[in-house]
Amino acid sequence: MARPIEYRWRAAVTDAEMVALVQAHGGRAVAGWWDQVRPHSLGWVTARLHDGTLVGFVNVAWDGGDHAFLLDTKVRSDCQRRGIATTIVSRAALHAKAAGCEWLHVDFDEHLASFYFDACGFRSTPAGLIHLPSIASPRGRDGGS
Repeated sequence: MARPIEYRWRAAVTDAEMVALVQAHGGRAVAGWWDQVRPHSLGWVTARLHDGTLVGFVNVAWDGGDHAFLLDTKVRSDCQRRGIATTIVSRAALHAKAAGCEWLHVDFDEHLASFYFDACGFRSTPAGLIHLPSIASPRGRDGGS
């Protein structure tokens, strides 16, 4: 029998928990990241086991108006394929809507397209992207440093 998951909006999450989740998700964790990001978020959804273990997370950033941005969707690798990611994304969308946002944006690697398009209901739109470390510096053309 699957263990029940508790989902919460803007529930307390420590930086140490985020580091552990990123590592359990297979990513490279950076201590201090969550403490830096949290103040700029509209909110986030957490998924926890009955013992309080953080097993899923998604962050919702925003522009202060109509646009919200889904970031950092993560589920521990040993808890994947149970609908946790779909649920946290769905709840994030509902909370962004309740906050008055009209649009929820998401960027993702190509292998995640079926998750976001099929399971979560996003649709493809034209968009642009610049990999900022790849661009040359302006060398003072704008009068700045």
